[in-house]
Amino acid sequence: MWLLSTDRAELHLFPDANTLEEGYAILSHTWQKNEQTFQEVQAIIKKCKRRNQNPRDHVGEKIRQCCIVAERDGYKWVWIDTCCIDKQSSTELSEAINSMFNWYICAEVCYAYLEDVHNGDDHKAKNSQFQRARWHTRGWTLQELLAPATVIFLSAEWNPIGTKEDLGDA
Repeated sequence: MWLLSTDRAELHLFPDANTLEEGYAILSHTWQKNEQTFQEVQAIIKKCKRRNQNPRDHVGEKIRQCCIVAERDGYKWVWIDTCCIDKQSSTELSEAINSMFNWYICAEVCYAYLEDVHNGDDHKAKNSQFQRARWHTRGWTLQELLAPATVIFLSAEWNPIGTKEDLGDA
């Protein structure tokens, strides 16, 4: 399992999600056209190493913000499906798909990033941005909502909206 260090957005390989003593955060989100891949993040890491720069300052906004939020909450590691799976390796992709539910169960926290819900939305109002969020329509949503003990919903501006317990009746 590949994880990103939250302080530098560098990829590190761990043998098993269950063996990571300090725990990790995980991101649930909707994919966009410009999501950075494993290979693209690896290339950024190599380039930054040569220039003595922090890769977190050069990765895409979603990766960077997720790392910042997770680090702020005390996590050293974060898993993001778009860049932590080498999709060019059919073996790794197959293993990831088969292990994903377990990875969500083992995560200390799951951040559900709702890019179409903005600060100030009244999530309990009829037809709110929260209730219409694209995240709710995805095929993976159910496992990502049920598997982790803690799910924190984040707005498009990366601010907490509430937990799955808080928002259960929204």
